[in-house]
This record gives sequence, C-alpha cells and structure tokens, in this order.
Amino acid sequence: MGGACGYGNVYRQGYGTNNVALSSALFNDGLSCGACFQIVCVNDRQWCLPGSIVVTATNFCPPNPALPSEKGGWCNPPLRHFDLSQPAFLRIAQYKAGIVPVAYRRVPCVRRGGIRFQMNGHPYFNLVLITNVGGAGDVHMVAIKGSRTGWQQMKQNWGQNWQSDTYLIGQSLSFKVTTSDGRTVVSNDVVPANWSFGQTFSGSQFP
Repeated sequence: MGGACGYGNVYRQGYGTNNVALSSALFNDGLSCGACFQIVCVNDRQWCLPGSIVVTATNFCPPNPALPSEKGGWCNPPLRHFDLSQPAFLRIAQYKAGIVPVAYRRVPCVRRGGIRFQMNGHPYFNLVLITNVGGAGDVHMVAIKGSRTGWQQMKQNWGQNWQSDTYLIGQSLSFKVTTSDGRTVVSNDVVPANWSFGQTFSGSQFP
C-alpha cells in the first residue's frame, strides 16, 4: 500500500492494481517512480498467457544479498526485475509460475485529470508529493515559485517527494515539473495563498 515512491495508498492515488516494484537496476533511487512499462511474458509456453499489461512503477524491490540471483535474489543487481502486483501478474502468466521471463518497454502514461501536488511538512520544510503525472510519468526535476519569490529548484527527498526549505506560508504557489524525457509543464498559481499542510491540489498535465 505504501512503498518507496511515497505514494501511500496507490488505489486512492489512481494507480490501482496495475503497479510494480522495480529492482535497483531500474529504480534509479526513486527517479523512476511514476514511469509506465508495457510487459509481456515470453519464452515460456508452459506458464505465459497471451497479451500484455501496462503498469506504473510505485515501489522498490530491494536486493537480497543472502540469496543467489537465480534462486530467490531476483532483485539483486544487475538484474532488471519487475515485482508485479498479483492481479497484474495473473494477466500475463499463470499463478503457479511465480517467476517468468518478460520483455518490456517504456510507454507513455495516460492519466485522468492534472498532476497532483500534496503539501506536507512544516513551515520551513515543505515536502511536496507529486503524483498522477502523464507522459513519461517519472519526475526528474521540480521548481517552485511563491507569489513573493522567484523560481527555486526543489530537491528530491525520497521517492517522488520534493523538498523546499523556503518559508512559503501565505503565498500562492506555482510548479514547474520536468520528466525524464526533458519535457516541462508549468502549473501557475495552482496552490492558493490560504493553503495548509495535508491538502492536495491539481495542476496542469502533460498532453
């Protein structure tokens, strides 16, 4: 339900059961959170099912150095492993298979509504969780601007939680969100001046 991307309840965030935890070779220290992958089971006639699924990266599959990569340490480097939710796995393979070989590719994320900004933290530590990002899906850079400040780069804190240490209480807020493909979308004054911590606001979206 939670996970290393910071999304919390993935159902409430709109990701549903089509989600996946990535091994460290794919996770990129959380910068891959929100990316979408099309996955198909291959080269295993006994267990593979026809068709493919599209899933969103919402968590991290940690390595297990106590186990060899071919016997339980599926998420050990340098393996590129997708730890699918059970409903997602059952769409491409039979349950008893457990582990199957797959082919995958990055695909654009299709989202309903705008990018969401959840305001957390305290007055001198603004932690903004960014979700529901379309297009490439994985946010790599964020800037924030208050109504009394210029644009300031935010720092990735963990997962898709982005940090600003500027005092922004009482200011309307704008965001620039840049994804891994270099595209940027601006949400001007998406957060009103009377915002408070714990609130979520919807901004612009990648076309």
